[in-house]
Amino acid sequence: MNPAEHPDANQRAAHAAQSVTGLFGGRLLFLPGTHLAATSWPRPRGLVARLRGNLLEPWHYWWQAHYLDALVDAGQREMAQPTAEGADAARLAARLLTGIRLRNLNTLVNNYYDDMAWLALATLRLDQLADRRRYRKVGHKLTGQFEAACSDDLGGGVFWSKERDFKNTPATAPVALYFARTGQAAKAQGLVDWLDATLFDAEANLYLDGARAGADGTVLVERNIYTYNQGPILGALLELGGEANLVRACTLIEAVECALTVPAQPSPVSMSTAVQAAPQPATILRCDGTGDAGLFTGILCRYLAIAAKDSRLPAPTRAIAARLVTDTADAFWAGRRTLTSSDTSDTLGGRQTDAKHQGLSIFSQHATQPAAETYPPGTAVELSTQLQAWLVLEAAAGLPAPSPNDGGIPATRFGT
Repeated sequence: MNPAEHPDANQRAAHAAQSVTGLFGGRLLFLPGTHLAATSWPRPRGLVARLRGNLLEPWHYWWQAHYLDALVDAGQREMAQPTAEGADAARLAARLLTGIRLRNLNTLVNNYYDDMAWLALATLRLDQLADRRRYRKVGHKLTGQFEAACSDDLGGGVFWSKERDFKNTPATAPVALYFARTGQAAKAQGLVDWLDATLFDAEANLYLDGARAGADGTVLVERNIYTYNQGPILGALLELGGEANLVRACTLIEAVECALTVPAQPSPVSMSTAVQAAPQPATILRCDGTGDAGLFTGILCRYLAIAAKDSRLPAPTRAIAARLVTDTADAFWAGRRTLTSSDTSDTLGGRQTDAKHQGLSIFSQHATQPAAETYPPGTAVELSTQLQAWLVLEAAAGLPAPSPNDGGIPATRFGT
């Protein structure tokens, strides 16, 4: 069997990596040693247009942070391959960190603490991948920001932004995870305890969005439930360990399966090998659209994959986590749209595509729909949604080797 015709999970993830870096990635202002992802594809062509695009496009700091995390995933996957050179993604990630700093006005400090937390987590992993201490100074600088964001207001937690009027799960959970991974367990546990006491919905067994102080001093809770919020708190619970945290992690995974999934479209072949003995309901993780929400499912899958490999959790719980990841990855892969000559000869709003992109893939905004519906030819494609699919496919690749599936991919390398 030709693996190019029936790619395994590693090959799928490699193709997603090449597609995202090839379509969206490039130098910042054409500066050597830099890398940054455009917010949409096709990108502007020509020197003046590209310069204008680099500077005038909306600046999504936290999208770039998750791009960095995805590159670290790819680097770890490269290192695990017996014949891999092992440094393509790591080198690109290092250039991306430089690009983020320069585009953010030569600093990594941002007005949003959740943005900085995502970058700190990704940089910590990059430091471990590169086996260097050069990236640790990033965390040291941002740690002071996180400590300043923690206060006794509302009983604890982390402020979302420097306006300091709202504390939420998107900031508190990744900061807790960062503290846990950097040896500050007491601080991390304090933040987890605040989330459990303030923003855990005991009926849904999921974490709510955030809280702010009312005019009379009462705590007003924003009760929206988002998929991605469940991810970093799951990671923090597992990182900290202990019976109470692990029990809560199991409860959370089961609640995700119950409340944050949707019916999957029938697929001729599934790669999932998480549960072989008994067929499972055909459900996958829901997706939440475009913009910032286009990243949500990818973030959750990262931490579900960690849970799926954690031997401290019961086997049925690990199986649920693994199946959610692999089945969602199956759906994204089955729904991809491969770029053809008709795509790469098209012009969209003055932005012309490039023939070298033929064979790369566009992934859907929603795993339940094919990309041909959500991103038909001639449609601008948003970075966040493509990162989401890539993160899901990397998460699946990190699980025990699945069975082959159909669909060809080209043998390609990372862009510049």
